[in-house]
Amino acid sequence: MNFALIGAAGYIAPRHMQAIKETGHSLVAAYDINDSVGIIDSISTNCAFFTEFEYFLEHAWRLRRKGEGALDYMVVCSPNHLHSAHIVAGLQLGCDVICEKPLVPTSEQLDELRLVEQETGRQVYSIMQLRHHPAIHELRDKVIAEQRDTKYEVELTYITARGPWYLASWKGDPRKSFGVVAEIGIHFFDMLHQIFGELEHQVLHYSDDHKAAGYLEYEKARVRWFLSIDEQDLPDSVRGRQSTYRSITCDEEQFEFSTGFTDLHTVSYREILSGRGFDIDTVRHCLETVTAIRAATPESPRRGEGHPRMLELGLATSV
Repeated sequence: MNFALIGAAGYIAPRHMQAIKETGHSLVAAYDINDSVGIIDSISTNCAFFTEFEYFLEHAWRLRRKGEGALDYMVVCSPNHLHSAHIVAGLQLGCDVICEKPLVPTSEQLDELRLVEQETGRQVYSIMQLRHHPAIHELRDKVIAEQRDTKYEVELTYITARGPWYLASWKGDPRKSFGVVAEIGIHFFDMLHQIFGELEHQVLHYSDDHKAAGYLEYEKARVRWFLSIDEQDLPDSVRGRQSTYRSITCDEEQFEFSTGFTDLHTVSYREILSGRGFDIDTVRHCLETVTAIRAATPESPRRGEGHPRMLELGLATSV
């Protein structure tokens, strides 16, 4: 099948390119306003490339008119605030669309995408690669097997160090990225819902440009969460040795998953191409969670609900 990719110069684009190649398909067109995209040659030396969207769109329509070379999938890796427009363009071209998270910032925009799906007969799939991680499967299987009546006590910690470029880029502009909770946290909230059921209550404890923390209560778990892009928030045990720390503890049993992420986009593509992708309805819940967190006013955590790392850093005091 033929794939086109929007956002070819971005950080995550090479993983999509590799997934296209490893699933046996062709990247035939790509677009980005930046031209530092030499990595495309490692995937295909026959990929048309454009730095102006109008020319990219014209080329895609020309391929469609030819019939045999028409695009089958549009891959969207552009800045978050452009996802909706680029998804709609792909659907109207007659493509199914694979898009990085978050799809859009609000449920209302999800509903609009649903209408375009109905109008075009095509479908949108979201990349939620964490669902395919072995450690998450292990935790999900544990919860299913135990069938207990009491709620699990869970701590989620995700710290991924980012340099000054981050805040200078679109990622640091909440109007474009929708903030650190959406940019680095949405697939964790998706994972929590998948494992522990419906969200019943949420509280925001702290939020700034670099980090956020809060409390979520699900059907089967009480979750204290902490997200950060600040290198100084890394635990002493890993600082200086690795730039990313991901951890979930469930009743003090740790499920550490700082590794094992590099091939998950290829796994995601195989699932999508086999008819098992994550559609709009599947990811709606995590978008609604992020939307609620973004709209919340931080408040002091009740005793037992504050994330330990947040309290260690003096970001909040339990009441």
